Amino acid sequence: MTSFFRLQVDLDDLTDAMYDFVTDPQPSRNDRPVIQELNDINHDLVDVLECMVLDGTDDRRDVADFVHTVFGPQSLGARKVES
Repeated sequence: MTSFFRLQVDLDDLTDAMYDFVTDPQPSRNDRPVIQELNDINHDLVDVLECMVLDGTDDRRDVADFVHTVFGPQSLGARKVES
């Protein structure tokens, strides 16, 4: 992100939404609003979540660590990728 813009992210709510995606066994998980929004920011973020699904991640802390790495106060922020 440039110094002109900052994302304001509710880290706990985002972690909850991403954890719900990762632990949902139904294919309909891809229709969740969080997935649509993450795709708008950077589709690679969804790819990481899909890897977590394949890996069988079931620990909320793993998802929280990912969220804090990408969106936390010390992060560079998620960069928007134009296709």
